[in-house]
Amino acid sequence: MSALKPKHQRLVLVVVALIALIAAGLLAAYALRNQASYFYVPTQMAANPPDPTQAVRLGGMVQAGTLKTMSDGITVAFIVGDGEAQVPVRFAGILPDLFVEGSGVVAEGKLGADGTFVADNLLAKHDENYVPRELEEMTAAQAKRTVSETAQ
Repeated sequence: MSALKPKHQRLVLVVVALIALIAAGLLAAYALRNQASYFYVPTQMAANPPDPTQAVRLGGMVQAGTLKTMSDGITVAFIVGDGEAQVPVRFAGILPDLFVEGSGVVAEGKLGADGTFVADNLLAKHDENYVPRELEEMTAAQAKRTVSETAQ
């Protein structure tokens, strides 16, 4: 025979379940702490630079006239700005199709000790008026039919 009354047994069970739930939440938060990638715009990065070991995202506009390909032919350097601050970025790899000067970009990587953002990945952004090349020369009816056929 148990020394606890049924009411107390349920209370102990609820407390154990709450402790297990809190422990699972803490473990999940601990496991994801290095996976979180914070988003910065150049003004925020200039005012409060992230730790060089922390992976972050930098978003802004590629400044016109700043895109340069380095002598190795793979590495590109450009400046991302938001109208108030600018951050130099270096990226080695294949550029996205939509990546051009004056367009929006999100760069994933780390801020170097020299203030240059070293990107591991680039995501090119397009404006709301973007139309894929395949749909540019189609009439509105043809484009609608093509979109509906590919969406199925």
